[in-house]
Amino acid sequence: MGLQHGRLLATAIGSLLLSFHVAHAQQLTPAQQLVISTGEDSLHAGAAKNKTVLSGYGSAFYQRDMNEKMSTATLERVVLFVGHQFTPKIAFFSEMELENAKVVPGGGPANGFQGELSMEQAYVKFSLNPRQYLVAGLFVPRIGILNENHLPVNFNGVERPLVEQLIIPATWRELGVGFYGRLRRLPLNYSIALLNGLNDAAFVHGTGLIDGKAEGMGASANNVAVTASLQYYWRDFRFQVSAYAGGTNGLNARKSDSLQLSHGAFSIPLYLGEANIMYSRNGISAKAIGSIISMPDASDVNRAYANNISKLMYGAYAELAYNIFETVPKLTGEQFNVFARYEMLDLNSKIPSNGIYDGKLKQQHIIAGFSYLPIPNVTVKADVRVMHTGDENPDLVINPSPARVPYRTNNSLLNVGIGYSF
Repeated sequence: MGLQHGRLLATAIGSLLLSFHVAHAQQLTPAQQLVISTGEDSLHAGAAKNKTVLSGYGSAFYQRDMNEKMSTATLERVVLFVGHQFTPKIAFFSEMELENAKVVPGGGPANGFQGELSMEQAYVKFSLNPRQYLVAGLFVPRIGILNENHLPVNFNGVERPLVEQLIIPATWRELGVGFYGRLRRLPLNYSIALLNGLNDAAFVHGTGLIDGKAEGMGASANNVAVTASLQYYWRDFRFQVSAYAGGTNGLNARKSDSLQLSHGAFSIPLYLGEANIMYSRNGISAKAIGSIISMPDASDVNRAYANNISKLMYGAYAELAYNIFETVPKLTGEQFNVFARYEMLDLNSKIPSNGIYDGKLKQQHIIAGFSYLPIPNVTVKADVRVMHTGDENPDLVINPSPARVPYRTNNSLLNVGIGYSF
């Protein structure tokens, strides 16, 4: 079944698919027109009516886990954007995010949810000309579909696509400098950025590179990373490729030698590549993405920190959606998108000799549901996610709870949520 699904997905990635809503004014539609739907967009476009701009977004959801027979609900995130136009060419952008409604004293989780208050971005934008600009500070680089376009009104499904959570971390931000632009005569956007590197000591088995991010907090500057992207528009399609390469060891020579780790700006390298395609026309939208992570020296990290990380991870998904209000004139301005998405990922596709295989990390998901947008800035969503994984490895089950439900390779989850942006 896995091989068959893989072939189907490879075919899909080679030929299709995508649903597309623009989140930032600097990202162009297939017709190369700016779309402004939030205060942040207006500031990006240099069209804000006031020098200081307030904007934001948020989401909440209910989820029912059929295996666990448990339901949970949380205010997933509330984000407040504050920006300021200093001069026609210099502007400031910032977002502060509160996850899961509150931060618990002592930093521990409450009812299984970890509260977090953090800066999602804080950078200064320097407009060089109408086609090019620089950013400096804490920003979200252009990687994948969701990273830049992560507002809840911009994607189908209550949950963000799992591939763009576990393979490409959602809202992945780091400190650095980025250069963005588009060509004068071709519908081609490009970007390149220099960022702080990741921290391999913080990598956690089963979460990809998520826990190695610094996100602006005490980031090591001994190791660095470079990321770049290309976006090309043709008719109703948008094609994108992007890549990331960076060091994951930020220790000095003395500490690195004590752990038998190489050191330097690109030591213990991690490479990430992705390609995606998006399409939208007459109410039909589709998207597909494939991404892969390679960490050749994972065995050195496992030896030093015993965190059981893998050498190779990959993920891909394809989605098809249709707005059934498209042909109803009196409902112009509203959307009722029905969609289906197939995702596959493996967080231990290739493990080093000192790694332990975890079948649970090889996953397939089918998600189907709807997103209703009475206006472009508010969405009500519902979906069902059916998942299948490999078998649990008993060697990785340590001191299980007597009340623990036996692991099942198949599960389904019901999700209902709301989201907004302004």
